[in-house]
Amino acid sequence: MTDEPLIEVDGTPATAQSLAPALSGYGHFTAMQVRGGRVRGLAFHLRRLDEATRELFGAGLDGDLVRDRIRHALAARGSADASVRVNVYQPAEGPGRPVTVVTVREPGEMPQGPQRVKSVPYLRPAAHLKHVGGFGQAYWGRRVAADGYGEALLVGPGGEIAEGAITNIGFIDGGTIVWPDAPHLSGITQQILHAALTAAGISQEPRHILLPDVPTYRGAFLTNSRGIARVAEIDGVPLPTDGPLLARVATLYEAAPWDAI
Repeated sequence: MTDEPLIEVDGTPATAQSLAPALSGYGHFTAMQVRGGRVRGLAFHLRRLDEATRELFGAGLDGDLVRDRIRHALAARGSADASVRVNVYQPAEGPGRPVTVVTVREPGEMPQGPQRVKSVPYLRPAAHLKHVGGFGQAYWGRRVAADGYGEALLVGPGGEIAEGAITNIGFIDGGTIVWPDAPHLSGITQQILHAALTAAGISQEPRHILLPDVPTYRGAFLTNSRGIARVAEIDGVPLPTDGPLLARVATLYEAAPWDAI
């Protein structure tokens, strides 16, 4: 299998012309890790794509069609293990059936070890959507990486914590998982965890969390399509990384089922 990404537009190899809708900067996507032709939280991915397509383009997106397009792209690249991204755009000529762009790359994993996180003054517009054109996230992600941090933590006025640049963040408060209630994208891994924690009887709650509150928590973790990472510090404030509930979160995620695409 080549290291080059494979890109298909509506099930056919991408061309400059077929990729024209992507230049508009108006669209949305979902990203997933596929192993053995399976993915965690497939239903969440399909629902995200359908709901965002309805909101942005006024038409739904059939889940079976999406699955077929992903399977076709995986077969064309010759691997059942991959990083897959499904983008949805409006046709270049105007209103019409949404265009799906499937990109297949090498598999990816979460960075090893606890992560150092730095807060930045930024909130994503239309935060509930996984939309394209995330310049602000990329800008701040690069800035904090240059300072040796693994992730940027997006905060609003007054230091209210929302989410990471490409992650969700959860905090440990005793036996409860606390999720920031500021506007954010409900990530697929966060949704998988929410369901698993509920099934396990572990308490969860949304909460207004400010940066000065960080030292009061007994740990934190990041989630995205590549998995889960514990947080070692936020803005230089250390956080425990060895608590039993942090370990339980990781165990529940690893036990989440893989769905056939």
